[in-house]
Amino acid sequence: MRVDMVLPDLGEDAVQDVTVSAWLAKKGARLSEGDDLLEITTDKAAFCVPCPRDGTLAELSVGEGDVIHVGDVLGALEV
Repeated sequence: MRVDMVLPDLGEDAVQDVTVSAWLAKKGARLSEGDDLLEITTDKAAFCVPCPRDGTLAELSVGEGDVIHVGDVLGALEV
């Protein structure tokens, strides 16, 4: 079963747009919940987005350099 992964709320009211700096996991990688998935940057800081659950990274929906928003689909896990 495929499960979409979305950009979670970062808890900073002022953050509207974030940029995908780097994917830290490759397509096909087996991931555990909490593993670093990708790095994003705002105008103030950089953050690592954790994997939301155990699974295999099946699809990347955003690329490095893309500007994304809370709730945007990052990719999909095969669980």
